[in-house]
Amino acid sequence: MKEPQSDNHIVARRRALRNAALSAREALTVTARGALERRLEVHLADLLERLAPRRLAFCWPFRAEPDLRHFVARWLAQDASRLAALPVVTDREAPLAFRRWTPGMRLEPDRHGIPHPPTGEDVVPELVLVPLNAFDAAGFRLGYGGGYFDRTLAVLDALAVGVGYELGRVDTVLPQPHDRAMDWLVTEAGTFRATL
Repeated sequence: MKEPQSDNHIVARRRALRNAALSAREALTVTARGALERRLEVHLADLLERLAPRRLAFCWPFRAEPDLRHFVARWLAQDASRLAALPVVTDREAPLAFRRWTPGMRLEPDRHGIPHPPTGEDVVPELVLVPLNAFDAAGFRLGYGGGYFDRTLAVLDALAVGVGYELGRVDTVLPQPHDRAMDWLVTEAGTFRATL
C-alpha cells in the first residue's frame, strides 16, 4: 500500500514543479518565445470568438509569461464595446480587483514590479486569462504560490482560461483543496477544455 504524501512532501513537489516550469520558460530565447506566442494567439483568438466575452481580464507579462498586451489591444480595437482589465492586489489576503486597461495608459509597478492601473474604473470580467506556470489536463495550475487567483476565482463568476506554454504541462500539479481549476487551457498546441 502506498504511503500518503505528507503536506511537506506535497509542498516541496509543487515548488519543484513550479521552479522547473519557470526555469524552462525563462530559458526560451526571445525569438522562440515569440513564435510560441504567435501560435498561442491563434488558438486564443478562436476561443474568444466562440465564447464572445465583452469584459476580459489579462495579466501583464511576468517572468517570461506569454505577452498578451498586443493581442488584447487588437481584441479591443475590433469592438468599441469591449473592456479589458488588469488585476490589482488591494490586500494580500483578498481576491484580486480588476481595473480597466487601455493601451498606452499610465501604469505603476506593484510591490512585485508588475505594472497595474493605480486608479481607475473597476471591471468585473466575464473571462479571465490566467497565466500558467505548471499545469495539468484537469485544469489545475501552479502560479507563484500567493493564492491570488484561487481566492479570486472562488468568488468571481467568470470563465477562467489558463494561458501558457506546453513546456509547463505536467501529469499533475498535486492540486490542493483551495486550488481552482481553469475552465479552458490555451497553449501553442491548441485549446483544451479542462478534464476534471
